[in-house]
Amino acid sequence: MASTSILLALAGPGRPGEPNPLASLVMMGLIFAIFYFVLILPMRRKQKKLEELVKGLKSGDRVVLSSGIFGTIVGAEDDAFLVRVDDKTRIKVLKSAVAGLQATGTASKTEN
Repeated sequence: MASTSILLALAGPGRPGEPNPLASLVMMGLIFAIFYFVLILPMRRKQKKLEELVKGLKSGDRVVLSSGIFGTIVGAEDDAFLVRVDDKTRIKVLKSAVAGLQATGTASKTEN
Protein backbone atom coordinates (compact mmCIF):
# COMPACT_ATOMS: atom_id res chain seq x y z
CA MET A 1 0.00 0.00 0.00
CA ALA A 2 1.19 3.47 -0.82
CA SER A 3 1.21 6.10 1.86
CA THR A 4 -1.00 9.15 1.55
CA SER A 5 1.96 11.53 1.28
CA ILE A 6 3.21 9.66 -1.81
CA LEU A 7 -0.24 9.72 -3.39
CA LEU A 8 -0.57 13.47 -2.78
CA ALA A 9 2.89 14.05 -4.27
CA LEU A 10 2.00 12.02 -7.37
CA ALA A 11 -1.25 13.92 -7.81
CA GLY A 12 0.68 17.13 -8.16
CA PRO A 13 -0.49 20.62 -7.41
CA GLY A 14 -4.06 21.62 -8.16
CA ARG A 15 -4.77 23.37 -11.41
CA PRO A 16 -5.06 27.12 -11.15
CA GLY A 17 -8.64 28.34 -11.27
CA GLU A 18 -10.09 24.97 -10.24
CA PRO A 19 -12.10 25.13 -6.98
CA ASN A 20 -11.19 22.96 -4.04
CA PRO A 21 -13.62 20.00 -3.85
CA LEU A 22 -13.46 20.04 -0.06
CA ALA A 23 -14.79 23.60 0.00
CA SER A 24 -17.74 22.55 -2.16
CA LEU A 25 -18.47 19.65 0.17
CA VAL A 26 -18.36 21.92 3.23
CA MET A 27 -20.70 24.40 1.49
CA MET A 28 -23.20 21.63 0.69
CA GLY A 29 -23.12 20.47 4.32
CA LEU A 30 -23.69 24.03 5.50
CA ILE A 31 -26.69 24.46 3.18
CA PHE A 32 -28.17 21.15 4.39
CA ALA A 33 -27.71 22.22 8.03
CA ILE A 34 -29.51 25.51 7.38
CA PHE A 35 -32.43 23.72 5.70
CA TYR A 36 -32.60 21.26 8.58
CA PHE A 37 -32.77 23.90 11.30
CA VAL A 38 -35.03 26.30 9.40
CA LEU A 39 -37.48 23.91 7.72
CA ILE A 40 -37.31 20.29 8.83
CA LEU A 41 -36.88 20.65 12.61
CA PRO A 42 -39.81 23.08 13.14
CA MET A 43 -42.12 20.88 11.02
CA ARG A 44 -41.18 17.81 13.08
CA ARG A 45 -41.88 19.67 16.33
CA LYS A 46 -45.25 20.89 15.05
CA GLN A 47 -46.22 17.39 13.86
CA LYS A 48 -45.23 15.81 17.19
CA LYS A 49 -47.24 18.45 19.10
CA LEU A 50 -50.32 17.79 16.91
CA GLU A 51 -49.99 14.01 17.42
CA GLU A 52 -49.91 14.49 21.20
CA LEU A 53 -52.96 16.76 20.96
CA VAL A 54 -54.93 14.17 18.97
CA LYS A 55 -54.01 11.42 21.44
CA GLY A 56 -55.40 13.53 24.30
CA LEU A 57 -58.74 14.43 22.68
CA LYS A 58 -61.93 13.17 24.31
CA SER A 59 -65.70 13.61 23.98
CA GLY A 60 -66.78 17.21 24.40
CA ASP A 61 -63.60 18.77 23.00
CA ARG A 62 -64.22 21.41 20.35
CA VAL A 63 -61.95 20.93 17.33
CA VAL A 64 -61.18 22.36 13.91
CA LEU A 65 -60.75 19.91 11.06
CA SER A 66 -58.18 20.36 8.29
CA SER A 67 -61.03 21.22 5.90
CA GLY A 68 -61.98 24.17 8.10
CA ILE A 69 -65.04 22.57 9.69
CA PHE A 70 -65.71 23.38 13.35
CA GLY A 71 -67.20 20.63 15.50
CA THR A 72 -67.42 18.90 18.85
CA ILE A 73 -66.17 15.37 19.40
CA VAL A 74 -68.98 13.04 20.54
CA GLY A 75 -67.22 9.71 20.13
CA ALA A 76 -63.87 8.12 19.40
CA GLU A 77 -62.75 4.93 17.69
CA ASP A 78 -59.31 3.48 16.96
CA ASP A 79 -58.58 5.69 13.96
CA ALA A 80 -61.59 8.02 13.74
CA PHE A 81 -63.69 10.52 15.66
CA LEU A 82 -67.44 11.09 15.50
CA VAL A 83 -67.81 14.87 15.28
CA ARG A 84 -71.02 16.85 15.76
CA VAL A 85 -71.00 19.84 13.42
CA ASP A 86 -74.63 20.94 13.95
CA ASP A 87 -77.53 20.01 16.22
CA LYS A 88 -78.43 16.86 14.30
CA THR A 89 -75.43 16.48 12.00
CA ARG A 90 -72.61 14.11 12.91
CA ILE A 91 -69.75 13.07 10.70
CA LYS A 92 -67.08 10.45 11.07
CA VAL A 93 -63.58 11.77 10.36
CA LEU A 94 -60.10 10.32 10.57
CA LYS A 95 -58.01 11.39 13.54
CA SER A 96 -55.47 12.78 11.09
CA ALA A 97 -58.11 15.28 9.85
CA VAL A 98 -58.02 17.16 13.17
CA ALA A 99 -56.01 20.37 12.68
CA GLY A 100 -56.30 21.67 16.24
CA LEU A 101 -58.52 22.81 19.07
CA GLN A 102 -60.99 25.65 18.64
CA ALA A 103 -59.93 28.86 20.29
CA THR A 104 -62.00 29.49 23.40
CA GLY A 105 -62.71 33.05 22.36
CA THR A 106 -63.92 32.45 18.80
CA ALA A 107 -65.52 35.42 17.15
CA SER A 108 -69.28 35.39 17.44
CA LYS A 109 -71.60 36.53 14.67
CA THR A 110 -72.17 40.24 14.55
CA GLU A 111 -75.65 41.47 13.81
CA ASN A 112 -76.23 44.47 11.55
